[in-house]
Amino acid sequence: MSFPKKFLWGGAVAANQCEGAYNEDGKGLCTQDVTPHGIVGPRTEEPTPDNMKLVGIDFYHRYKEDVKLFAEMGFKVFRTSIAWSRIFPNGDEETPNEKGLQFYDDLFDECHKYGIEPLVTISHYETPLHLAKTYDGWVNRKMIGFYERYVRTIFARYGKKVKYWLTFNEINSVLHEPFLSGGIYTEKDKLSQQDLYQAVHHELVASALATKIGHEMMPDAKIGCMILSMPTYPLTPCPDDVIKTMESVHKNDFFGDVHVRGYYPGYMKRYFRENNIEIKFEPGDSEILKNTVDFVSFSYYMSICETADPAHVKGKGNLMGGVPNPYLEASDWGWQIDPQGLRYVLNYYWDRYQKPLFIVENGLGAVDKLVEKDGVMTVEDDYRIDYLQKHLLQVEEAVEDGVDVMGYTSWGCIDLVSASTAELKKRYGYIYVDRNDDGTGTLNRYKKKSFYWYKDVIATNGESLHK
Repeated sequence: MSFPKKFLWGGAVAANQCEGAYNEDGKGLCTQDVTPHGIVGPRTEEPTPDNMKLVGIDFYHRYKEDVKLFAEMGFKVFRTSIAWSRIFPNGDEETPNEKGLQFYDDLFDECHKYGIEPLVTISHYETPLHLAKTYDGWVNRKMIGFYERYVRTIFARYGKKVKYWLTFNEINSVLHEPFLSGGIYTEKDKLSQQDLYQAVHHELVASALATKIGHEMMPDAKIGCMILSMPTYPLTPCPDDVIKTMESVHKNDFFGDVHVRGYYPGYMKRYFRENNIEIKFEPGDSEILKNTVDFVSFSYYMSICETADPAHVKGKGNLMGGVPNPYLEASDWGWQIDPQGLRYVLNYYWDRYQKPLFIVENGLGAVDKLVEKDGVMTVEDDYRIDYLQKHLLQVEEAVEDGVDVMGYTSWGCIDLVSASTAELKKRYGYIYVDRNDDGTGTLNRYKKKSFYWYKDVIATNGESLHK
């Protein structure tokens, strides 16, 4: 077994979790700047000093050092996002911010200096705060126009530097975290299903419009959707559990189905009917949705179980719901670890869509301890190596199954601030960043043991996984 010869090995970050410089060079505030505790805590009205994302890992000023380290590992691709509020500080301006545009010019140039292809997420959980407060985020149809202006601006600027684009990060996560994902300012417990799914419609139209514009402006570019994958197993063979699982899966499949097929599936039309949800289509929406993606990308961290029997519900299965799987262990943050679930979801998406697939997030958040070994500071993160190795071997199995897998960018290839908890102690990277949750630290970078392991994986195109 082997990986494809042109397999795109690399790593992934998001602007809001690593850049810092939240108010420099004309950048406006985004939704992340008022969530000092991630999705686990309330938002604030203004940025507060305890928000770790305001500094991040100072990637904004240190990107050259970091890209050089990625190149040393042998990265073929580097996934990052563009901070919308660096380009349009409020989101609804007519004219972009030149200093923001220049930063990404410089970043992409630095990547190309080492032969690294940028993979760019257009909107990654960082809606301009002004759009959230003033328009209630994607609930408002005006967001499509603001997004279109932003998209046309960055496509025109970076069209010759970026081959791979993703329209929205984990677009289906808006069902679980509407403020984080969709910039929806209405509190989650007060948000109606009608408004939530109307916001979903606006995002799906915007995504398809971006795909259409991208194909027109950049004929050689590849534009994909990005989905939070959540393989879901029936807790028991009981048919009720199987149907409950199917209904749960449908809510996530809805997003991929529209992106790939170009229309609303029948199962969602039934859901809307039975829940008195009436999606307002404007003239032309159905035609816009027909602009389908070139590939399907997704994150994979965990699987969940579902059951129709409330008596079997004993605790929350994972970050986004479900019930615990009795056959799986969990990370320090309670995310159940299921390497075989990655092979399963790759086969599932391939069978469903017959589009190239790209794993753009996967990794283990863990507490790392910086130690000195042979006079060099490092982290002995064998637990991370074990996690990644088991998952990558399942990717190889999926390739052998006949799945077309474009590449793999592990999440948080350099330590960054967690989206879910806004902590730095929850580390994912191959590179340790000396910064602590109390804000102390030098921000120095240190190579972990996994740095050299991943370098070897890339150099051998996965053959070292079998050693």
